[in-house]
Amino acid sequence: MKIALVQDGLMCRAGGEQVALCFHKAFPDAPIYTQCYQPGLTFPEFQTCDIHTTWLQYIAKTDDTMKKLFFPFGVWAMQSHDLTEYDVVLMSGTHCAKYVKLNPDALVISYSFTPFRLAWDPTSYAQYANSTGLRRKLFDFVVKRLRIIDFKAAQRPDFFVAMTEETKERLKTSYHLKKDIQIINPPVNVNNFYVTDKPKDYFLVVSRLEYYKKVDLVIDAFNELGYPLVIVGKGLQADEIKARAKSNVLFMSGLSAQELADVYSNCRAFIFPQHEDYGITPLEANAAGRPVIAYGTGGVLATQIPVKDNPSKATAIFFEKQTTDDLIAAVKRFEAIEDQFDSAFIRIHAQSFDEAKFIESIREFVIEKYTQHRKAEALTIK
Repeated sequence: MKIALVQDGLMCRAGGEQVALCFHKAFPDAPIYTQCYQPGLTFPEFQTCDIHTTWLQYIAKTDDTMKKLFFPFGVWAMQSHDLTEYDVVLMSGTHCAKYVKLNPDALVISYSFTPFRLAWDPTSYAQYANSTGLRRKLFDFVVKRLRIIDFKAAQRPDFFVAMTEETKERLKTSYHLKKDIQIINPPVNVNNFYVTDKPKDYFLVVSRLEYYKKVDLVIDAFNELGYPLVIVGKGLQADEIKARAKSNVLFMSGLSAQELADVYSNCRAFIFPQHEDYGITPLEANAAGRPVIAYGTGGVLATQIPVKDNPSKATAIFFEKQTTDDLIAAVKRFEAIEDQFDSAFIRIHAQSFDEAKFIESIREFVIEKYTQHRKAEALTIK
């Protein structure tokens, strides 16, 4: 079985890159094909991998630039990857991984986080939502073209794998997929985190600073509460978001793995305000034994145990509306039961999502489908 791995890009340390790294651990001899790769911006483990990039690598030096150049340059760049020599192609991402050149007889498996957000949910981007007039018309033209090419490319994979039931249904709806879609939850590397008995007094957000992440909502709530808040991350809206924060809010970025583990372990609780397709960060907080205060929809429904009667058997408090008042109320509810959360229970819960289980599930799925694929080929030849 000659297998290649494909990932949208390796330009930051986020959930997609964690999945790609687990693919490498499942198939360590397989080369990785991607749009751009900057070793200093992503996980250091990739430095030992056989990574093939596109010509866009010489232009896009950051994740933000790579995203801005995706249409049309990212599409053209990924089309330059020729993978016709491979029997199996295992890809992960949302947008450009599926544009590589493939052998028509190859088995193609797509671990898709969600349908490409700009094509199928453009209002989640501030640039689109705030656009008017000619700029909006230009955006609409691009979105229409993206839907056409994204839909066409999505018909090539033989199998899709989804993160959650919600993303599974989203893939089926957007791409009109008829085959059943397997669900394999993304991983968290529990061993990267530790539990402390004496957390400090701050609340924590770890997120890209972008419109749909709702970090501005958390800042508004904590501006009113006055409680210490640490925000780890960077992104397109960083300047705008930082400008609205009061002195009780501390921004951090570029942390090492150990520094990030320290920040998680020492927080009172982790704040997760967005509707996320999945969300690795709440599980990272759990791996550090810390409870989560989350907007109760999307991926957290698959990864968190909300408080009902017994906080010691829960990992999170949910709030129902993405409003400042609802988040503040959730923080107040947390304070009333804070001492009842069990950090050992929360850590054990995170272990059920550990990357070792994910790696084994992916390996078994690929081998099973490849075996079936070879048998089907043999029957066709006969």
